[in-house]
Amino acid sequence: MFTIMAPARVAKLWARLFLLFLCFTLHAGMLHFAAATIQGYIGDRDMICPSVCRCDEDFIYCNDRGLNSIPSLPPSASVLYLQNNHINNPGLPTSLERHLAVRVVYLYDNELDEFPMHLPPSVRELHLQDNNIRTIPRSALARMPLLEKLHLDDNSISTVSIEDQAFADNPRLRLLFLSRNHLSSIPSGLPASLEELRLDDNRISTIPTHAFRGLTSLRCLVLDGNLLANQRIADDTFSRLSNLTELSLVRNSLQTPPVNLPSAHLQRLSLQDNALTHMPRGSLDGMRRLQRLDLSGNNLTTLPRGLFKDLDSLGQLLVRGNPWHCGCNLRWLYDWLHARGNSITVRGLTCHGPDRVRDMALTDLSSEMEECEVVRTAGTRDKMGGGGADSSTTHTPPQGSLFTLRSKRPGLGLPDSGLDYTLSSSGVGKSLALNVKPLSHNSVRVTWSVAQPSSSFRLSWLRLGTGNAMGSITETLVRGERREYLLTSLQPRSSYIICMVPLPASSESKGAVSGDADSDEALVCAKAETSDVSPLEEEEDDNSQQMTVLPLAGIIGGATAIVSLALIFGIFCWYGHRTGHLCSRDHYTRSSSRKSKTYDDYIESGTKKDNTILEIRGPGFQMTPMAACQPMQPKPLREDYIIHTIFPSNGTGLYKGANHVSNAGHGTNRGYREGGIPDIDYCYT
Repeated sequence: MFTIMAPARVAKLWARLFLLFLCFTLHAGMLHFAAATIQGYIGDRDMICPSVCRCDEDFIYCNDRGLNSIPSLPPSASVLYLQNNHINNPGLPTSLERHLAVRVVYLYDNELDEFPMHLPPSVRELHLQDNNIRTIPRSALARMPLLEKLHLDDNSISTVSIEDQAFADNPRLRLLFLSRNHLSSIPSGLPASLEELRLDDNRISTIPTHAFRGLTSLRCLVLDGNLLANQRIADDTFSRLSNLTELSLVRNSLQTPPVNLPSAHLQRLSLQDNALTHMPRGSLDGMRRLQRLDLSGNNLTTLPRGLFKDLDSLGQLLVRGNPWHCGCNLRWLYDWLHARGNSITVRGLTCHGPDRVRDMALTDLSSEMEECEVVRTAGTRDKMGGGGADSSTTHTPPQGSLFTLRSKRPGLGLPDSGLDYTLSSSGVGKSLALNVKPLSHNSVRVTWSVAQPSSSFRLSWLRLGTGNAMGSITETLVRGERREYLLTSLQPRSSYIICMVPLPASSESKGAVSGDADSDEALVCAKAETSDVSPLEEEEDDNSQQMTVLPLAGIIGGATAIVSLALIFGIFCWYGHRTGHLCSRDHYTRSSSRKSKTYDDYIESGTKKDNTILEIRGPGFQMTPMAACQPMQPKPLREDYIIHTIFPSNGTGLYKGANHVSNAGHGTNRGYREGGIPDIDYCYT
């Protein structure tokens, strides 16, 4: 029985051992597979993230690495930080197009000369500022149909280098920055989806009517630091931007705000640092949502009544840097600000005149404003403000005369631009008779007579423009005792309308306002035409110019001759000093403070007169006192020596041996100073 059962047990034992061995083998294989998988994952990860960059999930940080090209990127990268490197256009690999997960690319402050061509089509935000990009081709932008934000500030882009319809294949573009480039006009073909456009610090001088056509979604427009003037902005330029909420025209040459500004949704209007001298009544009408108005850094002295009648939402008024004249002309603004209370913040409304309120805030002039008589009749003047105003005021010409077929006349006070003047060379009113007579091509003589004495006269003249366009009006105050005035510096072959109105006598304090209220009725106007420039007058002008130029030419010629003589004398003395014929290096005469005694310059400095000191090669030098060439004062107990360190040209110095290895920086005086070696030592014995 035992012999029969033994083989069965052995077989069963072998089977169990085999199963156990099989289990161990499978387990070891699984462990090996897991280890290999982990090692492969780590190796792949090290290969995917470039060694010079830092990866944080799908954010790849390769900025400020000194890269010349873009390294291999992981396929999951969505935001690429590649700014502040030396990447140029050949450094953009074509494989970059296959990274379809990239959404944002920062490539600013690199060395790109052209618009990059191999960017992924999935890019939505692209930063290319601070490069040297010169062109914007349509083919490059067409590769990014999902682009929403494009930054091209601080490049070399000009208007002609932007391809026609360059943005036609970017229907989602919402933000375009082209600040600090070389643009001379508004780029054409901008997409209708644009919401923010920045063109500041360029060379834009002209804005035609069609410049912003189709940009109905535009909300922010920045045109700071350009060459814009009123005459080169078409009348309907900004009226097409119906959804505009922010308009910035800082640092231009505007004399008045552009006409027909969009008023429905405008919230921020910036006009600081221009040449504004006048804010026409009605220029801010309808801006019920305006929250911030900046008029700082201009030439405004007053604001017309009713300018802020629709500005119910205004919360910030910035007007610093203007020569405000705080008379009764600003009584309405004083009342308006006090009625608004704390709902508005005002900055810079400081009076520049009259002298008694200089450097005071308008809101603090309670007692001065109570003295004003508020006259609500149209055309009247304030009692306090009229006398203190500037004697001459120039109103700005109308805007848009270059682009509109029918120019609009500005609403100016004197003369009335709404009248068609069919006047003669004289005019007669109730209390004044006016006569004008052209004297030359640029001057007109004005004479008048009055029935009653007046303290002064207000004289104004208007140059008529071409067609129906009005020119500029100039006013001045003339003293009451004068009966004639000469207008000079006029334009030849031009028509002028000259008007005068007597102002009430200063003694009639109570009747001043009422008399001034009838100023429009006392206004007398006449018309004059300047002649063409005759050949004789042209010759006289040329002669006068020549006579003016002659003294200047004489002064310049004399100065040139003196400088030439001084230069020749200096060269002669220098040559003589070098050869020793004119100036002696051995002796020189001291000033009166030294009692005109002659000293040897080397003896006084305490240095041996031996040029071999320039060839010193040892670690030191010897200073040997010498006897005086002539009797000197008794030697004092203490003598001062000034030692000037001399640096030989062969690289060896006074403070080191000849076999010492020379420092590359010790070849010049700067090198010795930076090495801690003093340039001048003061020694006392």
